Amino acid sequence: MSRRPRTARAFALLGLLTVLSATGATAPAAGNGATPAGAVRPAAAPRLGDCATGQLCLWPQADFKGTRGTHELAGLDIESCVPLPAGTTAVALANRTGRPVTTYQSAKCAETGEFETYPGSGTWAPQSPYQVRAFKVWEN
Repeated sequence: MSRRPRTARAFALLGLLTVLSATGATAPAAGNGATPAGAVRPAAAPRLGDCATGQLCLWPQADFKGTRGTHELAGLDIESCVPLPAGTTAVALANRTGRPVTTYQSAKCAETGEFETYPGSGTWAPQSPYQVRAFKVWEN
């Protein structure tokens, strides 16, 4: 089963989230700026988590909350499965490695579970659709 269409949609959505988060933009107000009765105003985009160039940063809670774990590109084997420490998972991530990173629901990088690839040009994902248990960094 090919995951490319879903990954392409994820790239587009993540790009939009990154732009909205970085600029602090919100949806434009209707009419005179008042919210119509019964309408719900969209929530502000989450604040981006701190993550330095060359790092993959992972957080245990959505919206970049909890204790951040970092992985330096210099210390990773390219195209090797890197499981998170036993008993830990990540929900939010920032990929600043400069290379594509695939996150896996499986701690063994098995493609039988869920997985997504995030571009390395500076992608912030405030909430993964699954608990991340492992990842792989790819060549460009």
